[in-house]
Amino acid sequence: MQKYDAIIIGSGPNGLAAAITLQQQGLNTLLVEGADTIGGGMRTKELTQVGFRHDVCSAIHPMAMASPFFRSLPLAKFGLSFVKPKYAAAHPLDNGETGILAHSLSETIDELGGDGETYQHLVASVIEHWDDFSSDIMGPLGYPRYPLRLARFGLDALQPASWTAKRFASEKGKALWAGMAAHGIQPLSNWTTSAIAIVLSAIGNRYGWQIPVGGSQSIADALGRYYQSLGGEIQTGFWVKDIAELPESKTLLFDVTPKQLLEIKGVGLSESYRKRLTKYRHGMGIFKVDWALSEKTPFADTRCQEASTVHLGNSYAEIAENERLSHLGHQVDKPFVLFAQQSLFDSSRAPAGQHTGWAYCHVPNGTTVDYTAAIENQVERFAPGFKDTILARHTLSPAALESYNPNYIGGDINGGIMDIFQLYSRPIVAVNPYRTSQKHVYMCSSATPPGGGVHGMSGYHAARMVLKEHFAIRL
Repeated sequence: MQKYDAIIIGSGPNGLAAAITLQQQGLNTLLVEGADTIGGGMRTKELTQVGFRHDVCSAIHPMAMASPFFRSLPLAKFGLSFVKPKYAAAHPLDNGETGILAHSLSETIDELGGDGETYQHLVASVIEHWDDFSSDIMGPLGYPRYPLRLARFGLDALQPASWTAKRFASEKGKALWAGMAAHGIQPLSNWTTSAIAIVLSAIGNRYGWQIPVGGSQSIADALGRYYQSLGGEIQTGFWVKDIAELPESKTLLFDVTPKQLLEIKGVGLSESYRKRLTKYRHGMGIFKVDWALSEKTPFADTRCQEASTVHLGNSYAEIAENERLSHLGHQVDKPFVLFAQQSLFDSSRAPAGQHTGWAYCHVPNGTTVDYTAAIENQVERFAPGFKDTILARHTLSPAALESYNPNYIGGDINGGIMDIFQLYSRPIVAVNPYRTSQKHVYMCSSATPPGGGVHGMSGYHAARMVLKEHFAIRL
């Protein structure tokens, strides 16, 4: 049986990034995936009717566009392209106003009117210096390359979004900020939630919130083709339950959560390390709905039809309260909904003249409550007549999401809550969070810094540690 330098288990964005980084240095690697296709959260399937192609999990990819690792790869040569809608995000309110995150700082400032100066103060330096910031923000704690700039960013970023939102005078400005911060899937009163709003807004202004042509699967396929062009090997349909089932290798990298790693036999983790992993915490889950639609979604403000993502939650106060209650385990009637309409910008997603809809809301981890009606009511609230356009629907509960992808514990798509206590200390507090107690075993999933999102940086950093510690290669 062939011996490998490294075997990577799991082919999500981080598993692929780890495999590519190792293979780029001439190592002999194997990427193992339990499902029949690679991708993890980057998959596209006909979930409702023939001809309607839905993104099963991730759909809009601001972090992919901003990722230093992804931007270093020639993925366009391997079939990946993106489309950039007019707006990154739109946030309609009951009062008829709509907050707009445009694809430039100046346009967004104009949209916010009197709140434009506040917005500029929060995001301008991140937009201007993203190339400097990104290596510090999207990695483990260490020695920052630009400490003064990072310190200035931290003064705002460490604050709860509930604090920075008070700087906005208008309901529109506060609501737009709430929608950005709510991507963190935690109460807006938590520390560091302003960082999420700042980074997502700044990336929207600098790179846009772009949509992969053909679906999220296109990102996985391009990464996979690039990896194979380097000589890497891929094996699908292989769920690893015991490492004795694997070929011999010098190192193992797991793109899994702590719970999964603890369940795999033969890893050889110490009892103290295992005990620390059992204390890892997960955040809210999501409930997701995909629709086949007879026509485009009839938003009252038609600018919402020109946005990559539409945030449906009305005011700051309403979003903050419903996120708080969901975090505490309560069912809410008007959840914060993230809605996308990829077929408006990519005609390959639906039959001619018809469209797709994609949405999810945040729910208590592991809940069995069906949120379909609540989500559809929120869309109807801002797009009267939406329900009449529904041809078919497909739903994914937290349990169904975890069954589909075991990394989504209780529907938690971030691989663990990303609050201040677990933002960088994931999966445990350690100088090297990627190395386990077993010297040749590493974690490279979103349960390691910098956490959730389609960016590959967790896998990249884990692979760098493997190269340094086992192969004397420094990047």
